[in-house]
Amino acid sequence: MRRARHGLLRGIALGCAALAVALGTALTLFVWHLGPLPLDTTRERSRLVIDRNGELLRAYTTSAGRWRLPVSLDRLDQRYLAMLIAYEDKRFWQHGGIDLIAAGRAAWQLVSEGRIISGASTITMQLARMLDATPTRSLRAKAMQVVRAIQLERAFTKREILELYLTLAPYGGNIEGVRAASLAYFGKEPQRLSLHEAALLVALPQSPETRRPDRNGNSSLTARNRVIARLRFSGLLTAPEADWAASQPVPNGRMPFPALAAHLADRLIAETPDAAVIRTTINRALQREAEALAASQARRLGPKLSVALIAADHATGEVIAHAASPGYLDIDRNGPIDMTRAVRSPGSALKPFIYGLAFEDRLAHPATYIEDRPVRFGDYAPKNFDDGFRGTVTVAEALQLSLNVPAVKLLAAVTPARLSGRFRHAGFPVEIPRNLSVALGGIGLTLEDLTGLYAALARGGKPVRLRFRQGEPGLDPQGRADGDAALLSSLAAWYVTEILRGAQAPDHAATGRIAFKTGTSYGYRDAWAAGYDGRHIVAAWAGRADNSSTPGLLGLTAAAPVVFDMFAAIAPRRAPFPPAPATALLARTAELPVPLQRFRDADTNRPTAQSPAETFLRIAFPPDNAEIELAQDETGKALPLAVKAEGGVLPLTWLADGAPIEAPPHRREAFWTPSGKGFSQLTVIDAEGRSERVRIRVR
Repeated sequence: MRRARHGLLRGIALGCAALAVALGTALTLFVWHLGPLPLDTTRERSRLVIDRNGELLRAYTTSAGRWRLPVSLDRLDQRYLAMLIAYEDKRFWQHGGIDLIAAGRAAWQLVSEGRIISGASTITMQLARMLDATPTRSLRAKAMQVVRAIQLERAFTKREILELYLTLAPYGGNIEGVRAASLAYFGKEPQRLSLHEAALLVALPQSPETRRPDRNGNSSLTARNRVIARLRFSGLLTAPEADWAASQPVPNGRMPFPALAAHLADRLIAETPDAAVIRTTINRALQREAEALAASQARRLGPKLSVALIAADHATGEVIAHAASPGYLDIDRNGPIDMTRAVRSPGSALKPFIYGLAFEDRLAHPATYIEDRPVRFGDYAPKNFDDGFRGTVTVAEALQLSLNVPAVKLLAAVTPARLSGRFRHAGFPVEIPRNLSVALGGIGLTLEDLTGLYAALARGGKPVRLRFRQGEPGLDPQGRADGDAALLSSLAAWYVTEILRGAQAPDHAATGRIAFKTGTSYGYRDAWAAGYDGRHIVAAWAGRADNSSTPGLLGLTAAAPVVFDMFAAIAPRRAPFPPAPATALLARTAELPVPLQRFRDADTNRPTAQSPAETFLRIAFPPDNAEIELAQDETGKALPLAVKAEGGVLPLTWLADGAPIEAPPHRREAFWTPSGKGFSQLTVIDAEGRSERVRIRVR
């Protein structure tokens, strides 16, 4: 008997050993068959573009079209995390992937009740199911989840496992992860969630499709309130908190994901296809303000009009706001087109740089007198925007009033070739034709180009590269260190800045707080404005993206208000301008050196044997069909009216309605006193018999 018992025990032991070996072998083969953790699905996330403070600007779906935003426990509502752990896996921080207590309880309930009463799936096991995409009910699936859970616990820390779960958990449709769900259903990051919002996010992953609030509101409400009730029972929520949370509605739709700085985000994503997160220099709050300003100004201007603006810190070149259109999805205004990179005519916006070169060459000083009168350069006769002339003005007044004739005269003196060379030397590859129309906008320029040019002006003539990403080196546009190639001398830049500070601001703004200049292109196609203080630069453009004309579109009324409003958003107090350089000449006109008291431009109206001026004769003022106000003195006597001719061979003979007008023999000007109101005909005849006549109305 004893021998038999020993044999029986030996047999049982051998059987158990064999069973153990068989089970171990089967488990080993099962694990071998499963292979390593399938982590490929965890690596692809939504690509993110974030602002300078880490705030989300724009997210992109994965290649499969899913919103899967990475998440960090440190940037999650901590009470939501406590609710999730308490509801889903209260011993998560203690177990090794399998909650043996919960598993034993579930097994006892199954045996005693004959049906499943509660589950034993842990957060780690749920993550394992997501990785393998296996069903939840089969025995094999459970075995797989157990093995994978153990593998996960060995490969990752608890925090990493929880972050993976919160990144991959399904929340309905193409939404994965708690961050994407919070943005889609509540329109906010999951850093500060209300109790009812947190409870809904706890409930959704259990059955994401049947509980989607945008499709099954009643189901999502029931599931959320079940979570609230259990958390109240466990003591995590107080009775008043639970009652309030249960009384709140669930969202009935999805919100759009953030798309701030959308055009810039698209560009940066295309430039760096391998970057998962792109950190920009944009300030999210200012970006919202910039986009709102662009949209509201475009609506105010009228249908089809577009507005774009750029704001930057010119000390570093970092762009802090970039609104490329009134709305990325505004098809009526061609919103998808990035108007910060569209080449357009800058109008008068380049005049400050012409004046700056003239100051450098000591051809002029802000207090220098210059003539704003009709003039011709060969076959080019510039006119002011209003077709009028101001006579003798200071150079500062000419720039503040954006007079065309003085700007063309100064450009003729400094030459377009020198302006072009200076731009290239400073790193701005702007194509400048070799003609004087450049002074009035006869070139192509982008808003980014203009921002860079005015940033250099604000920095005392030193160019800086506009930067959109954090960590980019501060270089000028050609890649050299800041200040290696000046756009203007510091003295010339200071003179220009002082003049632009005195320019008349829009009606709603105060003059003198920023230095600014406007521009309007030919045919009212483009309106520009750029302004700066001691720290920031803002440039704006308005017009139609299809380059159509918009009668009445002006830089001062269409673009300048955006610049001033953006400055108000950047900082209520302006950064101070730099002090005057030691070499600055602070003097009135009469106190200047004699050569600087009056700009001495060539007499382009005096023909020579080789001059093409001999071949034409025209009346420059008054123009044909003009209406002229009759000027009178205090006694009511009519005052003389200046008449001006261009070209021809001196002396000139003037006639008014056939009667001679007394005129100096060697001048192209004469003074005519109208006999009264009504229509008159003026005629001029040169020494070779050429004649020109105009008909005017005196009123």
